[in-house]
Amino acid sequence: MLSKKYRFHSRGGVRYVYQKGKTVRKPKMSLVFVENERKYTRFAVVISKKVMKTAVGRNRIRRRIYEVLRKNIKYIPKEMDYVFVVFSKDVIEMPLNELEKLLGELVAEAKVCYNKENK
Repeated sequence: MLSKKYRFHSRGGVRYVYQKGKTVRKPKMSLVFVENERKYTRFAVVISKKVMKTAVGRNRIRRRIYEVLRKNIKYIPKEMDYVFVVFSKDVIEMPLNELEKLLGELVAEAKVCYNKENK
């Protein structure tokens, strides 16, 4: 699980990212991002009840995404806020390597990420 330091603690921060941020979309999820004034990166994962009715399913998707982010946090630039919005319930059954690839494509398309090959 991603450390509490790197997660949002209120809806106000997420609301700010929605208002001021830029969006990158893929068929299964989107990424909304904006620079922040902190010295570290923060993440949020938003899953609507329309996507997954049960809280257990939504939390499982959220935990899987946070785990991929935890493993790859060194490749993501600091001082940014990221909100991942999930549109498809297929993410719950997606293999972790495909999920990692999808998240990597979103961050790469946002042009804010370091390339793994360069590090």
